[in-house]
Amino acid sequence: MAKETEKDLEQTQNEETVEETEASQNEEGGEVSELEAAKAEAAEYKDKYIRAHADFENAKKRLEKDKANAVAYANESFAKDILAVLDSFDNALSSIESADKENASEVLEKMHEGVKLTYEQLRKVLEKNHIKEISCEGGFDPEVHQAIMQVDSDEHDSGDIVQVMQKGYTIKDRVLRPAMVSTAK
Repeated sequence: MAKETEKDLEQTQNEETVEETEASQNEEGGEVSELEAAKAEAAEYKDKYIRAHADFENAKKRLEKDKANAVAYANESFAKDILAVLDSFDNALSSIESADKENASEVLEKMHEGVKLTYEQLRKVLEKNHIKEISCEGGFDPEVHQAIMQVDSDEHDSGDIVQVMQKGYTIKDRVLRPAMVSTAK
């Protein structure tokens, strides 16, 4: 009986060892599958990051291209408006070329009228594009006027603008070109 007990004990120990080995392998297999799942999840997040980064870079490049186009073609509407003024000058020049001695006074009168209309057309284009003439009434303002000379004047107070040599213009609230003026001493 002692032999049977020893055999039973040995068999029981063998069974326990097999069970422990199987359990150990199952636990390791569980760890391996958790590790593989974590690796797969990390790979998925990495893929999402790479795609998001690529989308961001593409959007950035697209915005830079749009910005460059906006800067390059910002004056397109202004240029189209100026073309109408250019056409008016072309018509004036062609009418001058067609003039002869017999109709010179008539052509000159039409030219005067045409130049006035073209001038008004140009002023409207400039105003539409926020370009305005600087007023030179009253006193000298160093922010918008540039004094190029001083003259003696009994009619004006010292510092008043006597004569405008060249008109000045602003675009929106910024001085595009100061008015060149002469002031009274």
